[in-house]
Amino acid sequence: MNNILQEASKAYNSQNFTKAFELYSSLSDKHPTAQTSLAFMYQNAQGCEKDDAKALELYEKAALTKEPYALFNLAILYTNGLGGVSFDQFRGYELFLEAATLEVPPAMYEVALMLERGLGCVQNYSEAAFWYEEAAKRGHPQAFNNLGVLYKDGQGVTLNNDKAFICFSRAKESGLSEGIYNLGQMYDQGLGCEEDHDKALDLCRKAAYAGHEKAKTIIASLQEDGKIVF
Repeated sequence: MNNILQEASKAYNSQNFTKAFELYSSLSDKHPTAQTSLAFMYQNAQGCEKDDAKALELYEKAALTKEPYALFNLAILYTNGLGGVSFDQFRGYELFLEAATLEVPPAMYEVALMLERGLGCVQNYSEAAFWYEEAAKRGHPQAFNNLGVLYKDGQGVTLNNDKAFICFSRAKESGLSEGIYNLGQMYDQGLGCEEDHDKALDLCRKAAYAGHEKAKTIIASLQEDGKIVF
């Protein structure tokens, strides 16, 4: 069974969706991972016709066995009211939390985001910081950035500009525009580092190139004022 699952995964990763669909289908009565993968293919019309009802049926079946990514994908449906389910942030939060406890990094990030904003749960900055850190430990770029914001603002954690600087630096390494911009702000204000306006401007420019809207506005304004030339 595992050999077939590996073969299916290999076919999927090489974008041979027809073969992957056939192989996952052959295991769909027995294997939660195959059910989850097959559901995703139905959801995205990969190797088959799009079928939200079938995708939901398979996700729910796999979720009963606590298959991590079935829980995660089902949570996405509930938090957005997609795929034939009603919009329900409370249910979405519960499912994300289940997936997070099973070490799904993007679920850890989503749980943290919902806790920070009080979506589907009681707002709790310290719990948000915990889950951002767990996701960041597993390399989630946005989690590094958001954890940095909490450290910079002292929300849910003790204010610590040194840690904020490290978090923004890690987010910047991944090319995340928000991380690049926030790191530039740290240099501009000399928080967690020596003040360096040239470095701050360079990072703001890079953030603008990466699509950060506020950075774009700042760079455009500086250009109009003749303060910088490209």
